[in-house]
Amino acid sequence: MAIRIIVNEPDEVLHQVAKEVKKITPNVQKLLTDMADTMYDAEGVGLAAPQIGILKRVIVVDVGDEHGLIELINPEIVSSEGEQFGPEGCLSIPGYRGDVRRAMQVTVKGLDRNGKEVTYTGTELLARAFQHEIDHLNGVLYTDIAERVYEITPEGEEKE
Repeated sequence: MAIRIIVNEPDEVLHQVAKEVKKITPNVQKLLTDMADTMYDAEGVGLAAPQIGILKRVIVVDVGDEHGLIELINPEIVSSEGEQFGPEGCLSIPGYRGDVRRAMQVTVKGLDRNGKEVTYTGTELLARAFQHEIDHLNGVLYTDIAERVYEITPEGEEKE
């Protein structure tokens, strides 16, 4: 278990496409554990490996619902429906938020830490988190697709 340093925009690693994980090794499993520790320490709801400088297709998500911690290797969205529009933030872009349009529900599949194929369907915040983290694996930040980006004060208010 280790807390990793979160890479901030404009670091180039955030704009690159992550590579598929071909084999699940103890190092990949340690990466998942470290990513979860890092996400919880930073009080986030998701983290993608590029956010800690590692170009591998690995994400962790925990939005505080019944699913708990979700670890996905080589995740992909297999279906989406509906639409939601709302604020989004990112651990790699501290102090800012953006208004982003996303699917309301997505189904994702990938591998768990043991190489077993898993599928999750999420709505609202979980759907947003899946889309946000998978975007990271493709070098896309929410600021690339936001309709509006704004600064947030330490108190959580929009800054003029």
